[in-house]
Amino acid sequence: MIKTANWAWFDNMGEIMKRILVAMTLLVFPFPAFACGAETDCEIGKRSYRVTLPERMPDGEKIGAIVYVHGYRGKAARVMKHKGLLQAANTLGVAFVAAQSHGDDWSIPGAPKQSVDPHVDELAYFEALVKDVSSRFPIDRDRLLVTGFSAGGMMVWNLACDRPDLFAGFVPMAGTFWQPMPQRCPGAPVNLFHYHGTRDQIVPLTGRPIADTHQGDVWKAAALLIRDGSYTSTDEILNVNGLDCRRRRADQDNMIFDICLHDGKHQFQSSFILRSWTILTELGAL
Repeated sequence: MIKTANWAWFDNMGEIMKRILVAMTLLVFPFPAFACGAETDCEIGKRSYRVTLPERMPDGEKIGAIVYVHGYRGKAARVMKHKGLLQAANTLGVAFVAAQSHGDDWSIPGAPKQSVDPHVDELAYFEALVKDVSSRFPIDRDRLLVTGFSAGGMMVWNLACDRPDLFAGFVPMAGTFWQPMPQRCPGAPVNLFHYHGTRDQIVPLTGRPIADTHQGDVWKAAALLIRDGSYTSTDEILNVNGLDCRRRRADQDNMIFDICLHDGKHQFQSSFILRSWTILTELGAL
């Protein structure tokens, strides 16, 4: 009995020592892919983001990614706990990246003065994010979709207008430019899918006053993009899965612009991302 107990003790100690040695090895020889992720920030200068990879990774191949832009007072850490978003990315077999604003909101043109920091360059931040995440992880920077909700949707519209080559697709939900609207979107056309609730009172389709500024009008933003992107002059009407969608095409560039309305309030659905990714894949953009 004594000998059996002693051997069991030594066996247990051996397992503990194995774990300690593994932990020490990781400290001495860290793997870049594990330096940050869903639970820890990936730092880029004074900014950061979080990322998670799908459960099944293809051998020796790079994957696409969904970059999510949170709303007002959002946090990348909280976004990483959203089961619907993570499941959507996992279903598609792509990475999920949660961007993080510098403060409570995104510092973009027309935003309330309390949100605008002249020292913060959001466009440069997203350029750095794309470069960093595609170098740290097996992510194909040509297969990126950016999406955002509310204030995050406003950031996505600015990216579509000012950094059109950074992402293959733009999916803003319940948010567009602040007023005054940009005069031009020089990089149009882009693949853009806008989703909005007809009963949204937080960010109505025509906007509303907020603090010292005013939210933009979705229809005016659409007219700006259509004009500068030389999309077709007439709408294709698509009614699918509770969405009332109007589509314009930029045939020469093989790009589309969708505005899809639903009868909900200020909300987003992961299914909107799945729909957009599927269409972009069919177009050959992803």
